[in-house]
Amino acid sequence: MSTAAAPVRSGAVLADLLPAARHRYAVDAALVLGGAALTGIAAQIAVPVPGSPVPVTGQTFAALLIGTALGARRGFLSLALYALVGMVGMPWFAEASSGWSMPSLGYVFGMLLAATVVGALARRGGDRSVLRTAGTMVLGSAIIYAIGVPYLALSTGMSLSAAVAAGLTPFLIGDALKAALAMGLLPTTWKLLGRRG
Repeated sequence: MSTAAAPVRSGAVLADLLPAARHRYAVDAALVLGGAALTGIAAQIAVPVPGSPVPVTGQTFAALLIGTALGARRGFLSLALYALVGMVGMPWFAEASSGWSMPSLGYVFGMLLAATVVGALARRGGDRSVLRTAGTMVLGSAIIYAIGVPYLALSTGMSLSAAVAAGLTPFLIGDALKAALAMGLLPTTWKLLGRRG
């Protein structure tokens, strides 16, 4: 069976299109490691936000793309590896930080859950059309904030409204741009792969 037929197969994600019949575990391990590394690299694209301990980064975009491209299981493992290695000292969180004590660590936990959820949605076609991708990205971003903002409030002693002002509101325009990029990228990739068959 050729891999070109995979786009029409129900329950497939982009990573399932890789030919790996005899080496599936090695390919999965490479995808998980690559996803963690990509998230770490994207986290270094960071722009400080005045008045907020949380910078704008490419990390959330990478986490959501990894979840949709790899699926729930590999997406979870990739972000879990990223989180664990960063917490034990690898300086690949935003702005080359690491450890347990960052006020932005809740966003990392949120990314882990979001990658899992968007990966499950991608298996159900959540990345195959512009509108579905928009919904998938919005839900993934909402999950990240639902964990990250309360964690920010608890870790800094901010009120919840102050944490929303510092850890959510300044990022909405950037998240809309990231969602728009994903809305173009993911469905287009599926269409291109479908045309190969």
